This record gives sequence, C-alpha cells and structure tokens, in this order.
Amino acid sequence: MEIFGYQFMQNAIVSAFLGGVVCSIIGVFVVLMHMPFIGVAMSHAAFAGALLGLWLGFEPLIGALVVSLLAAAVVGPLADRGELSPETSLGVIFSLMLGIAFLFMGLIPYARSSAMELLWGSILTNTRVDIAILAVVAVVVVGLVVVFYKEIKATIFNRNMALAVGLPATIIFYGILFLTGTTVTASLRSIGGLLVFSLILNPAAAAYQLTYSMKLMFLLSAIFGVVSGWVGLLFSYLFDIPSGATIVVTSSVIFLVAVIFSPKRKVKRWQQKPVQENMT
Repeated sequence: MEIFGYQFMQNAIVSAFLGGVVCSIIGVFVVLMHMPFIGVAMSHAAFAGALLGLWLGFEPLIGALVVSLLAAAVVGPLADRGELSPETSLGVIFSLMLGIAFLFMGLIPYARSSAMELLWGSILTNTRVDIAILAVVAVVVVGLVVVFYKEIKATIFNRNMALAVGLPATIIFYGILFLTGTTVTASLRSIGGLLVFSLILNPAAAAYQLTYSMKLMFLLSAIFGVVSGWVGLLFSYLFDIPSGATIVVTSSVIFLVAVIFSPKRKVKRWQQKPVQENMT
C-alpha cells in the first residue's frame, strides 16, 4: 500500500481513471458506428502533430491537438463528398499520418527520448497539468453524451434517417470525430500515440459483447476502461514494464473474457442450430 503515498502514483491513478472513462466512451461511438480506424487514424495524427511540436520547438500537445482536429475535419468531407466510406477515408488519413510521423521522427534525432515517450506513453510521469487536461476533456465528452444522448443514438443507428427527421446528424458525426481527436490528444502522454486506439476500442468492444443496451454499454465500457488503467498501472509498477503497453494488454484480456462469457454467442449458436439441423 505504500506505493499510494507517492505523488507520482496518485497522479497516475487519477490519470488512469480519467483516461479510461473518456477513451472508453469514445470507443462506444467507434464500435457502434463500425469505424475502428477512427482511433488508429487519430492516434497517429496526434503523434505526428506532437512530433511536429518537438521539431519546431513548441508544446507537443498543441501540435497533437491541431493535427488531429485537422485530420478529423478532412475525414468527414472525404466520406460525404468523395463518395468514399468513412473506413476508406480513415485508412487514407492513417497512412498519411503514419508517413508524416516517421518523417518528423527522422528530422529530430536530438529529441528521440521525448518522441519515444509520446509513442509509448508514460502515465507514471503525468503532472497535474496533464490531469487537468484529461479532466476537462472527460467532463466535456461525458456532458455532451448526457445532453445529446437521443440525437447521438439516432445518428449512430441510421445517419440518413436522422437527417430525414431533421436532426443535425452531419454535425453530430463531425462532432464525434473532433471529440475523438481531442480525446486522443489528452491521452497521448499517458497511453502513447501507438497504443491509445486500443484503449478506445477494447473496453467498448468488451461492453458490446455483454449488453444490447446503449446506456449500459457506456457504463460497462467506462468501467472496463478504468479497470484496464488501474490493473495495468499496478502491473507496470510492480514489474517495471511500460505502462501504456500494460494497460492495453489488460484491456485486451478483458475483451477476451467478455467474448467467452458473452450471451450474444449463445444467441448466435441458438439461431444457427435450426439451420444446421435442417441441413442434416
């Protein structure tokens, strides 16, 4: 219990809680909209922006936020006007940002340690400023979900139908993209640009295995995200291994357990059984 007396550990615990909540809530959008590439594209965009900040000598998180929001602003029009699916648009953005990230990494050899910290994350070095950023983003994301829950639900269910009944579905869709970019930026120091998309996807995917209710999915996803952060943080401290990677591995284990005990698997087997019997 003595580890909880250290200031850096207290900061890490709070960061893991806030990061787990906000990433997992964004993950619900990603899973229900069938757009797993959002997390991948935005995480690499934020990482590229952070490296740009290191290269030009300004705050990396500012660069991460600007570039990730620019990427989000490009994805929507590409999907709407370029007659491309959102997944294809995100794939294009991902490949572009990956190339830019490695280009900047090659241009700043004197700051390789800082670049690697942004790549893999280091939640044990989080400061009160990092916590404050995560807290603001978490409050904004949770608040918007609570206030606009019905509109978000309608847009996720069927964007065209939501537009037909007069809902601002396009604005909501773009808003989800911007929130994803902001969330990735806020989590960059804690989880790392290479791994944060896993913390966005895994808890929400685990929650999806266990419920048909969107409200319950938000709750379970947040719980799984926080548990992933705290358990991963504990193992990281005990075994002196990278915290971001440990958190992501923990979230993956939670997903596998959820799949094993998923009631949806039983329903699927029950639906397939009559078909198999008819075939025999």
